[in-house]
Amino acid sequence: MDCFTCRNNARINALPPREVIAADDHWRVAHAFDTALPGWLVLVPRRHVTSIADLTDAEAATLGTWQVRLSRALRAVTGCAKTYIVQFAEKEGFAHVHFHVVPRMPDLPADRRGPRVFSYLGATEQDRVTEQQQDELAAALHEHLDRTDLG
Repeated sequence: MDCFTCRNNARINALPPREVIAADDHWRVAHAFDTALPGWLVLVPRRHVTSIADLTDAEAATLGTWQVRLSRALRAVTGCAKTYIVQFAEKEGFAHVHFHVVPRMPDLPADRRGPRVFSYLGATEQDRVTEQQQDELAAALHEHLDRTDLG
């Protein structure tokens, strides 16, 4: 099996900040690597799973909490008006279940709203959020999540 997410999960302690914004026993949060939209997060299970129906009860129990916490953190850090939560896991090499948590900024053009926000993924190298910017956002999000930790 060649799974990008599993390869990163296996080396979680060696990943840069943008790849481990937050984590617990079941989930890891990363910044999307090929996006032109700052703050585009990806919530991934720590074990290999290719269907939501195959999540364990423990994974499922914390999924909604993570989605809400990340949405609140994005609002606090980026000023987004709302977030989009999307899950497909169909792209070759990315069948591992993952949830896109996408900040919808107040000034996002109308032609990029809703599903059209995916036009920000697969960005050219020059249009992508840089790794430095991703790491800076990761640090701010991590700090916010630590301050507002529920547990």
